[in-house]
Amino acid sequence: MARFQKYETKKGERWMFIIENGIDPQTGNRRRIVRRGFLKQKDAKDAAKELEYQLGLRKLDTKGNITFEEMAEEWLSVYGSTDVKISTIRVRRHEISHLNSYFARYKLKDITKKMYQNALIDLKNKKGLSYRTISGIHGTARMIFKRAMEQDLLLVDPTEYAIIPKDKKTVEDIENTNIEEKYLEKHELKLFLEKAKEMDEETYTMLFVLAWTGLRAGELVALKWKDIDFEEKTINITKTYYNPTNNTKKYQLLPPKTEGSIRKITVEDEVISVLKKHQIRQKAVKLEVGRDYYDQDFVFARMKPPYYGYPHFIKTVENRMEAVLKKLPSIKKHLTPHSLRHTHTSLLAEAGVDLLQIMDRLGHTDDETTTQVYLHITKDRKKEASQKFGELMRSL
Repeated sequence: MARFQKYETKKGERWMFIIENGIDPQTGNRRRIVRRGFLKQKDAKDAAKELEYQLGLRKLDTKGNITFEEMAEEWLSVYGSTDVKISTIRVRRHEISHLNSYFARYKLKDITKKMYQNALIDLKNKKGLSYRTISGIHGTARMIFKRAMEQDLLLVDPTEYAIIPKDKKTVEDIENTNIEEKYLEKHELKLFLEKAKEMDEETYTMLFVLAWTGLRAGELVALKWKDIDFEEKTINITKTYYNPTNNTKKYQLLPPKTEGSIRKITVEDEVISVLKKHQIRQKAVKLEVGRDYYDQDFVFARMKPPYYGYPHFIKTVENRMEAVLKKLPSIKKHLTPHSLRHTHTSLLAEAGVDLLQIMDRLGHTDDETTTQVYLHITKDRKKEASQKFGELMRSL
């Protein structure tokens, strides 16, 4: 790992880096690589990263014997040193595992375009992966082979011009798609929230806020009180909860997946009122347990021992929603907390909010289900528009 230092020159401050490159077998002394003269620390870091990568490749074998598995691991080590989220690294590693099932022991130079294309087809036809999943795997492969090309380890990139197999939908599939199963109707939402309130106030508050804001479950449990402006009636969404091991104390707060997910939304008085009541209950618990409370300002913090104050798991939100639905036999839909985002979409569409505004509020630019829900809810208005057009033309 490189070390970075700032030093003075006649021309002003400059940056340098030092890389420890093992022990010289002849002298027994440490081998160090020093590079100087960088104007910015970032420039030094970029140069060090590139040099470390080159040194790593030399340790492999630059005579054309590098296997795909070795190249993938080398690429991932460099990719992981950049400013990417841990959750993204985890996804990339999973995508590499799919690629390794086909190419792990193959030398890079022996992987042909036909072999690579056949692998993508196999992922679809035999493993049954979706277009979106295969697209992610392909994206990772593209980066790995691009890096190999940059290092002159390959003359031809086998991923170039590859085609990702698309999901084939029949007319029957389209006709049988029941978009209403993905969200709650108004009367169903009313019943759902009433039943949640009967169970306990915290469950009600969680699910109420999800339904009235369209937040993702990870955004909900990552919320802090400083994110809520009671005077302006806004919620600032800047982070999401990450805890792959479900260890209460080992959670992480990460930036949202995309820049569009970082947003500030305006909420109604009802949301503010529910949150204020929740805050009062939380403050009472904090006073009661004192120092035993892990006070990191979380809105939806545990209020029972032994982990007072720690944020809830996303799974907790899912379990509570499932518990409410079990008490409502009249609602037979298979729903998750994400369904409340779609419910929020349907209610906004019914209220006359256009699709672009809905997308902005939800914090994404492209979501097929959101679009389907919107089009389904607004189809009656489209009929009305068509009728008005017909009336206009007949009056000419």
